[in-house]
Amino acid sequence: MSCRSEHIWIELIVGSRKISNFCWAFILFLGSLGFVLVGSSSYLGKNLISLVPSQQILFFPQGIVMSFYGIAGLFISSYLWCTISWNVGSGYDRFDRKEGIVCIFRWGFPGKNRRIFLRFRMKDIQSIRIEVKEGISARRVLYMEIKGQGAVPLTRTDENLTPREIEQKAAELAYFLRVPIEVF
Repeated sequence: MSCRSEHIWIELIVGSRKISNFCWAFILFLGSLGFVLVGSSSYLGKNLISLVPSQQILFFPQGIVMSFYGIAGLFISSYLWCTISWNVGSGYDRFDRKEGIVCIFRWGFPGKNRRIFLRFRMKDIQSIRIEVKEGISARRVLYMEIKGQGAVPLTRTDENLTPREIEQKAAELAYFLRVPIEVF
């Protein structure tokens, strides 16, 4: 989502609060909870889940292994739920031609550097760069080249924009900033 006027361009960046992340966290939680319950059923000798009789699964080694995978899955699910609740990766890109300043803001993990805020002068922007890697894991990323600073990514690496979408986005931004486009 973006908001544009003649002098200001603000683009909101979606972080980890995406439907796919909610689905993965929920599915992983339910699956790992099932593994823990089956492993516990084999240890207790009682059916905590009616689908699998506890006598069919021996505690050693199947029950222990299922409990281990279930606990590991619960940890991963907890991590996903934390990134969703903290909205890691969200923020905005603000390009202001009137003041000649570019601001990039992202939320990170809690701690000392939770807020990532980069500020550049517009005259230090050399170009907008498109990096394209095709193949099994295709990747298209949009960068902003800054004098003496290197490249700052403007899109997420997992955003999966089509070639047409990333070209259009790069062209619009380069036109707004009045800088050239480079393709790698």
